[in-house]
Amino acid sequence: MSNPPFLGSEWEKGLKIERESMQIIAKEAGELPFSPIELPIVYRVIHASADFDFKDNMKFHPKAVEKALSSIRQGKDILVDVSMIEAGISKELLKRFGIKVHVPIKLKESSKLAAQNGWTRSQAAMHIGASIPNIGIVAIGNAPTALLEIIELTKQSHFSPDVVIGVPVGFVMAAESKQKLYNSNLTYITCLGRKGGSTIAVAIINALLRMALAQD
Repeated sequence: MSNPPFLGSEWEKGLKIERESMQIIAKEAGELPFSPIELPIVYRVIHASADFDFKDNMKFHPKAVEKALSSIRQGKDILVDVSMIEAGISKELLKRFGIKVHVPIKLKESSKLAAQNGWTRSQAAMHIGASIPNIGIVAIGNAPTALLEIIELTKQSHFSPDVVIGVPVGFVMAAESKQKLYNSNLTYITCLGRKGGSTIAVAIINALLRMALAQD
């Protein structure tokens, strides 16, 4: 990755701390059953959460990372369920690849569609998002209903993203929705169980963006 547009002591300190953090994670995590291309993502998730449970519950479709990197290099857009994910993704890296992040839950149309059909706003947002052209990656970090809707839309052949990052957090349908993704025919990155969240989705996407830039 190229250096940022400005360099200074604070940036250098941050980089040093990050390197030390990754060394600590690698040491404490020990040997892990992930491929070399998956491991940096797992480390990033642990780094973002300080939670080593993710070394056990992270799951990857065999082609997930490869397809996600290809999608990024092609400049395909990203569909997300909440604004927190949009806010956390590196704007500089998105710009390098010409990628837009779409958050249809912010649109008034999501509320209207939800009310008309008795859906959650997250479900409605995914219906709207599925009609947006050039979506390569879907990232769900908050709403299990959004993930379930994406799975259903792909079953109906209404939507065909390259990769679904499904990591919603919580106690109601979060674990179930991720298990359903894991058992589906979709190309997925997920974390089984209750843990997850927007921070985890952001960590995965930023890791992929860094990896794609390193390959250029």
